[in-house]
Amino acid sequence: MKKKGPAYKRILLKLSGESLLGDLDYGIDYDRAVSIAQEVKEVHDLGVEIAVIIGGGNIYRGVRGTKVGIDQVAADQMGMLATVINGLALQSALERVGVVTRHISAIEIKSLAEPFIRRRAVRHLEKGRIVIFSAGLGSPYFTTDTAAALRALEIRAEVILKATKVDGVYTADPLTEAGARKFRSIRYMNVLKRNLKVMDATAISLCKDNNLPIIVFNLSRRGNIKRAVLGEAVGTKVF
Repeated sequence: MKKKGPAYKRILLKLSGESLLGDLDYGIDYDRAVSIAQEVKEVHDLGVEIAVIIGGGNIYRGVRGTKVGIDQVAADQMGMLATVINGLALQSALERVGVVTRHISAIEIKSLAEPFIRRRAVRHLEKGRIVIFSAGLGSPYFTTDTAAALRALEIRAEVILKATKVDGVYTADPLTEAGARKFRSIRYMNVLKRNLKVMDATAISLCKDNNLPIIVFNLSRRGNIKRAVLGEAVGTKVF
């Protein structure tokens, strides 16, 4: 029997900063980073071109700063720098498992990462390198969700894989609402109308306007990234 091939040639994987926490309350569990890297490598070995964008919530969230009086622009910039730290950790983990990577920051930090140049990023992907995007869009007021949608469109990814703590999109938060019902698939407009916390409204609108599907799945179940790439029914598809 012929093995099933990947359903997508080029993907963007959206990781939250919290995905690197492991059992920690704060910071980076490097063993967890390596575990994620191993899963990403399994997909890369299928011949899939992979870009990863990562948040910074395990280190710092801009919203925390504004709550204690920090100017929002400064707070958001602090949050973006946290994503650069996570990007470096993930790059180290990926290279530890034998994958060539390129770390691209939207904030220019020449000694740590390349600046974002769309054609260069695409060329890295074509050469089989995993591209890590950090620092969001480099501007305050924009979330990592919006950055994920925009970067995915810029590199012409075929899908966004959004890794979360739950196994899809629900009518309410399944961690707090016992009766929450899971959607196997859902339209962009219904996400917006129901105000479901999949991605922020700007990100969803970008995906809707450009017919870019989003698959929301649970990262804690090993192999889910590969299952999603192979086209198996994992999580919830937003289309």
